[in-house]
Amino acid sequence: MGLTFSKPQKVKFQHCDAAGIVFYPRFLEMLNELVEDWFEEELNFPFKKLHLAEGIPTADLKIAFVSPARLGDVFEKSLYVTRLGNSSLTYQFKFAFEDRIVLQGECTLVHVELLDNLLKSQPWPNKVKENAERYLSNESKVN
Repeated sequence: MGLTFSKPQKVKFQHCDAAGIVFYPRFLEMLNELVEDWFEEELNFPFKKLHLAEGIPTADLKIAFVSPARLGDVFEKSLYVTRLGNSSLTYQFKFAFEDRIVLQGECTLVHVELLDNLLKSQPWPNKVKENAERYLSNESKVN
């Protein structure tokens, strides 16, 4: 298995509904924070640079809400790459609190560039692809 990128996440009042559990759209914001940190800290492709003329829209997203997270919980968010293509990558993610999974799933991102007012897939920059390869699981394929 390749590397896994992880960050802790404390559940704050802003994340919760009236019952004190994480409101499901907040999980997607937390996931995006994890991806944004990974792109900046490990892939050396910060969103500030990436989103000037390019982007990485989500092409596919599968999520399983396994168990609730509550106000004050601190869980570990993690991701690793399962497929690395010429212009896309698929990663699996998991949010875990103590001995239970809170959230898990898979997401595919596509590297695009705005050309002639259309978004068109573009190859990953070589250094970004090299950095992402470190997070590729052994069972995965590089295309």
